[in-house]
Amino acid sequence: MTQTRTDITIAAIHGKAPRIHSSAFIAPGCRIIGDVEIGPDVSIWYNCVVRADVNRVVIGARTNIQDGSVVHCDSPKPARPEGHATLIGEDCLIGHMAMVHGCTLEDRAFVGLGAIVMDGSVIESEGMLAAGAMLTGKRIGAGQLWMGRPAKFARDLDAAARAANQAGVRGYVQNGRDHAAALGLG
Repeated sequence: MTQTRTDITIAAIHGKAPRIHSSAFIAPGCRIIGDVEIGPDVSIWYNCVVRADVNRVVIGARTNIQDGSVVHCDSPKPARPEGHATLIGEDCLIGHMAMVHGCTLEDRAFVGLGAIVMDGSVIESEGMLAAGAMLTGKRIGAGQLWMGRPAKFARDLDAAARAANQAGVRGYVQNGRDHAAALGLG
């Protein structure tokens, strides 16, 4: 059965509307609200929420945000008048049920299943936060793996692990195209 986009919410708030590249796959059940920019070949999977009502969210090309994840931003506060936007680079993997809030993920960053990335945190290029981990205002260095709650440095990722993550990115781009076609969205 082919579904339509009637079960997807894409809405403006405070005069700012989502800007979604035509090649992006937005799965049924998603809610995309406010000052959100979604780049080419991005895939936002089933039942995700991307809400930019108090700041902005940017999602770079070929990034995927997997089923049930929440992406939000941090509002301005007296101690930090600009708040924390959520800036997600290109070729990032964000696992199922992740929470990404007011942080920066540089190109090729990886957030594991069920992981939480909190306000002010940074995951540098090819850095990885393990499944179930929680990063609280810290910086994961380029090519590092952090684990635990709170997350701590575990080890440097080898070339094979970094290559496997990028193969995952390519797989999700194709899988998004396949799902869009199957649902009659592409």
